[in-house]
Amino acid sequence: MQLQLISLVLILHCMEYINCQHHTSRHRQHKRNLGGNPGCTGGCLTCSLYNGCLTCLPKLFFHLERDGMKQIGVCLASCPKSFFGTRSPEKNYCSKCDSECDTCFDKNFCTRCRAGSYLHKGKCQESCPDDLVPSDTKRECVPSCPADCDVCLSSETCTRCSSGHYLLHGQCHANCPEGTEPRQQVLECIPTVHCEVGEWSEWTQCPRKGKACSRQQLRTRKVLQEPSAQGNPCPNTLEERECSAKRKRCELGREEEKPAIVTKLSLGHHLPLLPVFSHTKEKHMHMHTHRHASHLKGLPWCINVQ
Repeated sequence: MQLQLISLVLILHCMEYINCQHHTSRHRQHKRNLGGNPGCTGGCLTCSLYNGCLTCLPKLFFHLERDGMKQIGVCLASCPKSFFGTRSPEKNYCSKCDSECDTCFDKNFCTRCRAGSYLHKGKCQESCPDDLVPSDTKRECVPSCPADCDVCLSSETCTRCSSGHYLLHGQCHANCPEGTEPRQQVLECIPTVHCEVGEWSEWTQCPRKGKACSRQQLRTRKVLQEPSAQGNPCPNTLEERECSAKRKRCELGREEEKPAIVTKLSLGHHLPLLPVFSHTKEKHMHMHTHRHASHLKGLPWCINVQ
């Protein structure tokens, strides 16, 4: 009886162990699945909770990123700086460039060097060959620039001229060629632009009869293109002309009566001017009695007609 009880307990323990192993196996498989593991990132085909991506979806590169003392797998569309991508039927993965390369095409061909090295034929070097000079901007060995050129693409093509010279079609000029003019801000020769104007407008209408003494017509035209500094200036954009109709006389119909000016001749002093008018058809002036001039009797007077 006691032996039977022991056997039953062993059987129960064995069944429990088998179920436990089966559950553990399913749990591990579940963790390797992309959808079931919260530790997986986008692009993973399979992954691990502790190691990140294990395999990637097609066309993506597998890359190991350092996280403290361990490395985590990630899947990327392109490899990061200082790495290059390698594709194969089994796996696409990122590999590290040479230590002197900033970027590279493959393990043996750099496309940009780290600071202090200069690229020449896919290799990063500390110095350049005798026929080339180092360019700190490009980090490359480049041909020496032409005369009067600060920056160039080759020994024949300049991209920036030295002070006092102007760039045109890859060449530096002390004076810009005909048809061009210097632009001081960028040290380049730019095309000379001349002024352009449009067509004349119609002449304005003449004023109607009796409305104005000055009868003129006007017409204008617009400036279509302003000239550059050395371009031809704009011509006149406004014209005037007399109306063809007979001009209206501004004078009054009859002559106005003109006042005579009375001035004192003696002692060099001038007296108040007293207007005296003629009301006769003859051109003889008659002195009219004025109450303000009664105290001036006996003094010499001159009557001037203006």
